Amino acid sequence: DTHPDTLMSRHNLAHAYQAAGRLDEAISLYERTLADREQVLGDTHPDTLMSRHNLAHAYHVAGRPDEAIPLLERTLADYERVLGDTHPSTLTSRNNLAYTYRAAARLDEAIPLYERTLADREQVLGDTHPDTLMSRNNLAVAYQAAGRPDEAIPLLERTLADCERALGDTHPDTLTSRKNLAAAYREAGRLYGEPADEKGD
Repeated sequence: DTHPDTLMSRHNLAHAYQAAGRLDEAISLYERTLADREQVLGDTHPDTLMSRHNLAHAYHVAGRPDEAIPLLERTLADYERVLGDTHPSTLTSRNNLAYTYRAAARLDEAIPLYERTLADREQVLGDTHPDTLMSRNNLAVAYQAAGRPDEAIPLLERTLADCERALGDTHPDTLTSRKNLAAAYREAGRLYGEPADEKGD
C-alpha cells in the first residue's frame, strides 16, 4: 500500500476525483496519500510537498479555508527551505497561499505575497510569461478588492496589453484580463477604454 508507485496512483486517482467534482472522495484519498508519503518519504520530499499542496487546494475548493491555509503555509515554508525562494514550485505555492488568503478576506496577508510573487516571476520568468501575467492580474484584483483602484487599474491595463501581445486577443487569459479591467473601470466610474483623469498639483 505504501510503495511509491502505489502512492502516485492513489494521488492521481484523487486528482481525477477532484476534476470530476467528487471532492469528498478526492479529499479522503489525498489525506491518506499525504499521511503515507510523510511516513515513507519524509515531510519535505517533493512528492510529499505536492500531496500537501493538492490536499490544501482541495480543502480550498471545498470551502474549508481554515484547513487549507495552515497546510499551504507549511508547504510554502518547506518549499522555500528545500527548493529556494524563486523555484517555480515555490512561486506557485506562494501564489496559491495568497489566493486562499484573499478568498478568506485576509487581504493584508494576501497582497504582500502577491507583490513578492510578481517581483520574483518578473525576474525569473520575464514580464510576459503566462505565470507572470497571472501574478500581475492577481495582484491587481487584490488591490481592487482592497479599495486601491489607483494601483489596480494601471496593473490591469498593462496585463491586458501584454496578454494581447503575448497570447492573442481571444485567449482565455486575455478575455479574463479584459473583463477585470472593465470591472475596475466600472467601479471607478469610468467607461472601458476611457483615459484616466490626471490630477494636477
